[in-house]
This record gives sequence, structure tokens and C-alpha cells, in this order.
Amino acid sequence: MLTAELAPTRSPARFVALGGAVAVLLTVALIGGLDLYGLTESTRHLRRTISEYALGPYRWVFDTGVVLLVLGSAATLTVLVRRGMAKWNSVGAIAFAAWSVGLTLVVIFPKNNWAIGPSISGSIHRFGSLLAFIALPIAAMLLARPWRRDPVWGGHARWTFRLGVLSALAFTPILYGILVNLVVGTSWWRVLPLGYIERLLVFTEVVAVLVASVWAIAVARPAHRPAHRARPVADPADRSVEPAQSEYKLSNTSR
Repeated sequence: MLTAELAPTRSPARFVALGGAVAVLLTVALIGGLDLYGLTESTRHLRRTISEYALGPYRWVFDTGVVLLVLGSAATLTVLVRRGMAKWNSVGAIAFAAWSVGLTLVVIFPKNNWAIGPSISGSIHRFGSLLAFIALPIAAMLLARPWRRDPVWGGHARWTFRLGVLSALAFTPILYGILVNLVVGTSWWRVLPLGYIERLLVFTEVVAVLVASVWAIAVARPAHRPAHRARPVADPADRSVEPAQSEYKLSNTSR
């Protein structure tokens, strides 16, 4: 008869996952609070990018919010990988890490202050933004894809996948602006209302991270660890996910 050693009720991974979700929620509160505060005066600031806050007196709020999002994303990815939902070297995990790297560049290198002119910092900032915007949809879809039909994690995976698709769709207007710039020469940020488009994109991507954080919380809960599952049932040929080695141990009585 097979027996399993039960994990402790208070799992450190669950605290990490909960901390990640709280960090993401605080990001929403801080950045969203800046927009709401600005609405008391005018809607003009919504036409500018969110990174514009880093050029004014509220830079500390913007930087704190983005750093919290980086920490929350890192915590979520760590728990999902440690609990066997993905491997560190999988494309989905690498893309999730790239999202965090892009956000870190956004904080370290402020955007161009056009009252002064272009700068190296602004160019790196733009690269970091594009890296983050492109990487997150890829990460959400690839991390969730193998688990969409799993009887235990299917619900979490499907929501994560949907938010990844929605994030990719929200990025298409920016992609259109870039293509217009390449073909016609018009600056891509003049082709569309960039501030509104960016806020829609950021909102969908942050919600995608939050949904993944909820998944990580569920995975870290000892009572819900699927010790009987060795591989997601959605795609038996998919080798991107390996069973977590720490799920359970066979006792000597099973030999």
C-alpha cells in the first residue's frame, strides 16, 4: 500500500505566494491612485504614458509600484516552478523572468524628458517597456497551456491563458503604430492615443499576473497538492512540465 508523508500545514511557499499577490495589489493601488488623483484636476494626464510620473514629484510612488510588481511577479514564478507547474528553463518561465527584467529597466532608466531631448536612459526605458509588454502575454499563455484541461488546475490555467491572450490583443494597437512608423515615418506614439492604450495594456497584464498569483497560492496550499498527478493531462507529449519532486515520498511500506 502506498502512503504519503503529509507536508506541514503552514507552507513557506504559501506565504511567498500570498506576498506576491499582495505586492501586485499594492501596485494597482499606487499607480491607480496616481491616475485617480490626477482625474480630480483634468483627464489630460491620461493622454501621457504612465512612465511620465517618473519625471515629476511622484516618481517615488511610480518606482515603488513597479518594484512591488517585479517582486510579486518573481514570487509568483518561484512558487509555480517550485511546485512543478513549469521548469526554470521553459520558455514560459523565461518569458515571465523577462517581464520582470523589463520592468526593472523601466525603474532604473527613466523615460525621455522631451523638454530636454532624447537620452540613452530614455532609449533603455523604451526597450525595457517593450520587453515587458511582449514577454508577459507569452509567459501567461505558455505557462498555462499544458494545464488547461487538468482536472485540478484547469480553472486557474484557463483564466491565466485568457488574460495572456487579452494582453496580446491589447498590445496590437502599439504594434500597429510601430508598423506605421516603419512604413510612413510618422512617430508611432503620434499614431494613437498612447496613454489610453498603454493603460489598457498595463491593466490587462497586471491582472494576468494577479490571476497567476492566485494560481500560485492554490498550488502552495498543502491540502490541494495533486500528489496523484505526474503530468498535466492536456498535452501528454508536452515535456515542459515535470512533477514536483517534493510533492510526496513513498514510505518503506510501499516497497
